[in-house]
Amino acid sequence: MFSKSKINEPGHKADDVSKPAMPEPSKASAGDYKPAATPKAKPPASVLSADLHVTGNLKTTGDIQVEGTVEGDIRAHLLTIGESATIKGEVVADDVVVNGRIVGRVRGLKVRLTATARVEGDIIHKTIAIESGAHFEGSVQRQDDPLNGGKRPVQPQGAPQAAPVAAGND
Repeated sequence: MFSKSKINEPGHKADDVSKPAMPEPSKASAGDYKPAATPKAKPPASVLSADLHVTGNLKTTGDIQVEGTVEGDIRAHLLTIGESATIKGEVVADDVVVNGRIVGRVRGLKVRLTATARVEGDIIHKTIAIESGAHFEGSVQRQDDPLNGGKRPVQPQGAPQAAPVAAGND
């Protein structure tokens, strides 16, 4: 009525009994790892579409892709400015890829201006790449920590030597 199987064989009974015991703990382990993997998964980039006009500052620890217009400052991990996008304000991100237009300061560890980029403002970076055809008006300054370096040069302008000495003595 039934065909022979390994379960009926004496030598394989011990193996088969141990096999069902093994997958059960594995399933429990796999269940434990799924919740741990979910928080580690990187969320998708927030996308501001081409017909969106934002007035105000944007701040995230994640990624942003801008295709529309933003009048305000943007702070993100990875910021991609689309070809149709216009930013009027300061941009601060670990990675900045500019395909569109920025009017304002750009601060980033890695800054990349593609051939369609138009930047009117200063760029403060750790590494920079400017493709042929990119339009750029402003100054370029390399800093080891461009994300936090902007606040410090403002203080020394008022008192270049007095401020650090006073801070050191306190």
